Amino acid sequence: MFKSIRKTFLLIPATLMLGSCWELDQEVLDGITQEEVNNSNNPVLIDVLKASAYSRIVGSWGSHNSIWSIYEVSSDALAIPQKGADWEDGGLWLRMHRHTWQPSDEAFNNSWSYCYTAIGEINNLIVAYRDVEALTAELRVLRALVYSWLIDSFGNVPIITEDDLDGNPTNNSRQEVFDFIESSILENVDLLPREDTKTTLNYYSAHAVLAKLYLNSEVYTGTPRYADAEAAADVVINSGIYSLSSNFFANFATRNGGSTENILTLPYDENNAGGFNIGQMTLHYSSQSTYNLQEQPWNGYASLEEFYNSFDDDDVRKNSFLEGPQFAADGTRLEDISAEAGDPDGPPLTFTPEINQLAPNAFRQAGVRVGKYEIANGAASNLSNDYPLIRLSDMYLTKAEAAFRQGNTSEALGPFNMVRERAGLDPLSTLTLDDIFNERGYEFFAEASRRTDQIRFGKWNQPWWEKGQSEPFRALFPIPLQQINANPNLTQNPGY
Repeated sequence: MFKSIRKTFLLIPATLMLGSCWELDQEVLDGITQEEVNNSNNPVLIDVLKASAYSRIVGSWGSHNSIWSIYEVSSDALAIPQKGADWEDGGLWLRMHRHTWQPSDEAFNNSWSYCYTAIGEINNLIVAYRDVEALTAELRVLRALVYSWLIDSFGNVPIITEDDLDGNPTNNSRQEVFDFIESSILENVDLLPREDTKTTLNYYSAHAVLAKLYLNSEVYTGTPRYADAEAAADVVINSGIYSLSSNFFANFATRNGGSTENILTLPYDENNAGGFNIGQMTLHYSSQSTYNLQEQPWNGYASLEEFYNSFDDDDVRKNSFLEGPQFAADGTRLEDISAEAGDPDGPPLTFTPEINQLAPNAFRQAGVRVGKYEIANGAASNLSNDYPLIRLSDMYLTKAEAAFRQGNTSEALGPFNMVRERAGLDPLSTLTLDDIFNERGYEFFAEASRRTDQIRFGKWNQPWWEKGQSEPFRALFPIPLQQINANPNLTQNPGY
């Protein structure tokens, strides 16, 4: 797959540009020969050449029915209740919640295709510009980032590089994929810039990817690497470039490009880089009037009651949810004239923590909704918020967990409490693994972290609302059936 190699493409099509962060006057490339490109380390030129690779990463990450969705709906934080015919979707999201998914479920194929399309574009660019050292180094680290999602989701996946021109690839082991990610970063990280780039990789965001890889090493390979996780996190923390935002929600605002905390983001833009539509995914149909939205939302994703109730009322992060009576932009009470007769709230629109059932007749207004990401007044279906893939608070809690797992509780408390106090909570004087697990849940709700954390902390197989005990093999998602049918050299993950 992805073997069509383009030898030259000096002019990147405008459709691949991702808004102002990569805009460049056309004359920058006019008259430049292939040889001049190959011998150039002009950072502006390099930004243009790598734009198409980053556009694939922005892609569908924040859209429904792709990789973000399978991470979140399979966790204990979010569900998509079936409301009669709405969100039945062939039972896909019910299976995702109950951990009874099938290899043929399209969300897995969408996630796989999202990752390997990006890898294919990266490989094409490396082939075309092998001699542009700064470019190929960054692209190899970018490819490692994509493989960090693949190793976490599917485990035993094919490693495809710019030198793989043969037919259908076979699976590599999870250990081999881990080693490939690690070496790709370590061999190239010193060539990455050491300033705050946010929407592209730099020296520090590459170390952040390493820190997250090492933190999960025991899950991926059977060998813990907590000292390495702490060391990689320290590189980011000690850089002096990043700091916790005093306002937690500034990291998720429509105009969050100036966040001091966001380390690596996906620069979504409603006009130039669509694909982030959390407002559509979670808001009630009538919420269109709350934000004067250009399109009616879909009334899908809602948080589980137990997860929502686990937040301390004094925790500012509890405002990551929309709960209670809902109003139009002019202050009038919203109503759902189609509210079910059995809904105790009646027609007045009220987001209640309790969801009466997962299926088949969940109440239309049941469940608190995702309110973490600002929804601008008059927003389109695609939001313009930059999506934070990695934040400094993740590095603080990574350091805290890694130190604690090495027996260094006093060292863990400092970074742990920095995150906790920013949320308005009193510092802790002692720690448990559950404290760290819970703090990560509060901090990273709806940031595609919960599933990975549940697996690492040994909580993935436990039952929760409308879900029984999981079969152990479901810690990995299945290799999509569509991919196996297209490539007979692929082997399905055990259990499927």
